[in-house]
Amino acid sequence: MGTEHLQTTTRTMSAVSAPPAAGEGERPGLVVIWSEDRPTCLPLALGDEPLELGRQPSEGMTAIEDPSVSRRHTRITVEPQGIRVTDLGSRNGTFVDGERVLERLLAGPPRLLRLGHTLLRGVRDIRPFLRGGVEQGEGGVVGPTLRATREILARTAAAGDPLLITGPSGAGKELAARAYHAATGRRGPFVAVNCAAIPSALAERLFFGARRGAYSGAAADADGYIQAADTGTLFLDEIAELDLLVQPKLLRVIETREVLELGASRPRKVDIRLCAATLKDLPAEAAAGRFREDLYFRIGRPELRLPPLCERVEEIPYLACAELRRVDARLAPSSLLLEACALRAWPGNVRELLLALREAARAALVAGRLTVEPHDLPSSAGQGVARGAAAARPGARLTLQRDAVEAALREQRGNVTGAARALGVHRTQLRRWLSRHVVDPRTFDDEHGEARATGPCD
Repeated sequence: MGTEHLQTTTRTMSAVSAPPAAGEGERPGLVVIWSEDRPTCLPLALGDEPLELGRQPSEGMTAIEDPSVSRRHTRITVEPQGIRVTDLGSRNGTFVDGERVLERLLAGPPRLLRLGHTLLRGVRDIRPFLRGGVEQGEGGVVGPTLRATREILARTAAAGDPLLITGPSGAGKELAARAYHAATGRRGPFVAVNCAAIPSALAERLFFGARRGAYSGAAADADGYIQAADTGTLFLDEIAELDLLVQPKLLRVIETREVLELGASRPRKVDIRLCAATLKDLPAEAAAGRFREDLYFRIGRPELRLPPLCERVEEIPYLACAELRRVDARLAPSSLLLEACALRAWPGNVRELLLALREAARAALVAGRLTVEPHDLPSSAGQGVARGAAAARPGARLTLQRDAVEAALREQRGNVTGAARALGVHRTQLRRWLSRHVVDPRTFDDEHGEARATGPCD
């Protein structure tokens, strides 16, 4: 898997439609995010005609170049009641959100569709994906979902306005702030400050600087964060935690473009762009008196909300490939690993995903494998602290996903004890799951074996 496949995707498929005309409403579709053992971002618009997917290119059939996909694999039909997914007698099955189906009517596009080793993301509006694929560079991985926010960021930077970045933890707020700085085109530095880590007693000196003799121990002039960011960008992360005594002085710097150092008699001109980020609701903080309302009005618009990772599923294969290679250049993800990652919530977003992938990479290497599988992930990965803690308690009910169970059984050639050990559960618990879902482990003693029966995922 070469690095060229982690750049902007340019390949196209026969069923890709032209972007809808301006003024049209949302248009559902599917996006191929993993095929031929590499990440991709290929949009397939859904319309009045059924969309058939398979390996054999023909009229009315969208070809997927994956040997594990049958010649005629799946049909997707848009109906008044929703979207119908129909398996066309495929060899390896059609999986909707990790569950094998023969036919199912969905209220909307599936979160994830698996055909053989190919993964497709369902989207309610395909139009952003028709305008471009996924890019990876110094600004991180940016897919069509995230690109819309980056466009707002670029316009704000060009106008010279402050920018407030919000969104969940781990969604990439500092990367967005660096992109804002790059979009300003300014020659000065990018200065990042974590407001939550600044002691109140030192906040004023650290932000505004001090002149020699301003206080006991001030033996020389010292610049603050604001002077350090002159002609560049000052990024205030966790700005809701900024000391209340510092806030009015920061507001004055923004409005006058001057900073008065401790011990100085005259202000000093500064030229900075300001970018801030927070996890908190700043209007609510202002209403509660924990944040100055006048400062919020000065920095709170425009506000850029970063979408969580669960809304940017197309980025996961790119993130996974890059992170696994950082651990060992020989490592690669299986389609089942990527499916498991795409179906988890990841409340810690990109940060949590990358940490889990690093653990999974090490687990695969210890097991002597270069392909990372879903059971290599920590059991609580992507579930959040509360669910992970519950799973760790003795007697807690652990959810087993069919893809992880099948992968473990296949690797252990049907050995239930070995599969249970790989999954991190007791063999009795795994046997109960197999009985409930009518799965015979003996069918996995051949590395190409499939489960004889399917049922709803636990």
